[in-house]
Amino acid sequence: MSIRGLKKKQPKTFKVKVITVDAEMEFSCEMKWKGKDLFDLVCRALGLRETWFFGLQYTMKGMCTWLKMDKKVLDQEIPKEDPISFHFLAKFYPEKVEEELLQEITQHLFFLQVKKQILDEEIYCSPEATVLLASYAVQAKYGDYDPNFHEPGFLAHDELLPKRVLRQYQLTAEMWEEKITAWYAEHRGIARDEAEMNYLKIAQDLEMYGVNYFPIAQNKNHTDLLLGVDAKGIHIYSINNRFSPNKSFEWSAIRNISYSEKELTIKPLDKKAEVFKFFSSQLKVNKLILQLCIGNHDLFMRRRKVDSIEIQQMKAQAREEKARKKMENQRLAREKQLREEAERAKEELERRLFQLEDEARQANEALLRSQEAAELLAEKAQIAEEEAKLLAQNAAEAEQERQRLEITALKTKEEKRLMEQKMREAELIAVKLVKESDRRAKEAEHLKQDLHEAREAERKAKQKLFDITRLNYPHMVKYPHYLPTDTRDANFDKGSIKLDLKDIDLKRLSFEIERERLDYLEKSKKFEDRLKELKSEIHALKLEEKQSGLYSHWNEVLGSLDRSLGNIPSWMKTFETGDSSDINLHRPFPAYSLNPTSSWPCTNKTQHTVPVQKSSFQTNSLIANSVGTGTRKQIVKVQQHDSDVIYI
Repeated sequence: MSIRGLKKKQPKTFKVKVITVDAEMEFSCEMKWKGKDLFDLVCRALGLRETWFFGLQYTMKGMCTWLKMDKKVLDQEIPKEDPISFHFLAKFYPEKVEEELLQEITQHLFFLQVKKQILDEEIYCSPEATVLLASYAVQAKYGDYDPNFHEPGFLAHDELLPKRVLRQYQLTAEMWEEKITAWYAEHRGIARDEAEMNYLKIAQDLEMYGVNYFPIAQNKNHTDLLLGVDAKGIHIYSINNRFSPNKSFEWSAIRNISYSEKELTIKPLDKKAEVFKFFSSQLKVNKLILQLCIGNHDLFMRRRKVDSIEIQQMKAQAREEKARKKMENQRLAREKQLREEAERAKEELERRLFQLEDEARQANEALLRSQEAAELLAEKAQIAEEEAKLLAQNAAEAEQERQRLEITALKTKEEKRLMEQKMREAELIAVKLVKESDRRAKEAEHLKQDLHEAREAERKAKQKLFDITRLNYPHMVKYPHYLPTDTRDANFDKGSIKLDLKDIDLKRLSFEIERERLDYLEKSKKFEDRLKELKSEIHALKLEEKQSGLYSHWNEVLGSLDRSLGNIPSWMKTFETGDSSDINLHRPFPAYSLNPTSSWPCTNKTQHTVPVQKSSFQTNSLIANSVGTGTRKQIVKVQQHDSDVIYI
């Protein structure tokens, strides 16, 4: 057969989109298909066998209509769109969901549809019941509650309560979630199908469950009533009350239902009863009402008859499935319990293991600490032993030091005694020196006085000589060299005698002065050496005896010595400094020339002077003045008697 022939024999199709409560499906349908063909295709795709509860609904001109099973799909008044949209919904509701809903898929589809109707407020539900139903819906979706997994806020994106309930109570989303979670935690161990069945069992007791409402009127001009069709019968409601019907007709009490254009007639089974007539807005509404009444009536009658073999098989399979699921759930529950126990045991073992590891870690740490402590103690013991040895050595050294200090203390006491004795000797020497200084000062005063007397005697002798010369030799006053020879000789002899006396006295005085100077120099040097020795000894004792409290005593000793030295005359102090460079004590008298032709040392009667610089001391009582600054000229007189005077 050619490809063109195959193409001619392929049937024409159209696309259909079927929308369930939780899914969408697309099918390609043949042009000749009836509504039942499409419906069976959808049921096979869903795996649904309880097909009598469902139908395909579409909306045409604002009115919801069910697809007729015995007519072609394209021959019915369906929307002209591509693809054509149908909603797969429950058309009829069971009286008892637990007994009539055999398949899990049927139960699930009913659960989703009833839940949507409650959330869309097509079925009224009290707030308390909505919270309970919401908890079952959460159980069906999330399983058992686990506080570690289901943290606060896990229901934030789920629609669980009608908006009317949310508006009625001013509660936050967290508060509603807390209420729902409180019920949800109590459903632990309930499987998904059981949670959905519990949801439907609560929902089937609601007044508006499974009721299809249609506006009707008892006359043609007013629409003031509602006609409700459900699984139990036909009910008449007021326009403002859909909960409590004003009048009800059970299916078992209805003999016939018919319509004529907009008029619909309900004839009771009791012929004596009044026939109920009412009017609808359109003929299509009457047809839809009649269609729903026929379907609900057929289901009503089927429930009260013996089940067919197919239904019996389905129920048996459902029972077996339920038993199997029950056993499976029990097994799962046991396994879950065992797993939970195993997890608890594992957690306990892990906790115990962690505890043991922690204890082992602590024991290891304690062992390490003990080892470290042992090592530290060993080191400390070694250090203590070394310290003990060191302390013993220090004790021995301290004992030696103590003995040395005792010896030193004894020596110090002896040295202190000797030092005090030396100090007393030094003080005595200082006192002696002071007394000697005073004596020398007094001698210097006597020498000054003698010098003054010598000068006065010289002046008188000069005057006397001048007077004798002027009286005896007046012509020789101006020219003394013309004196007679005998006179000159006599004078010369007298001068020679005076010069001899002068030489003897000068030598004697020079020797005495030199001897006294040398004696004084020797004494001063000894005294200076003794002072230096005392100072060095005191300094050494100060260094050794700073801690014995004698330092202040030595300071007092040195102060007393300094004060004693401060009382020494200036000529002794200057000698101590050694400044005697300007005085030639070996030549106490200056060189001078004697005139043999004259009876006086100098013919011009000029006094010979000795320049004396400021010196550190005067060594002879012949020096008249010992204090002063600058250069002075001192006059020294040598006199044996009043007539023998020599001026230097």
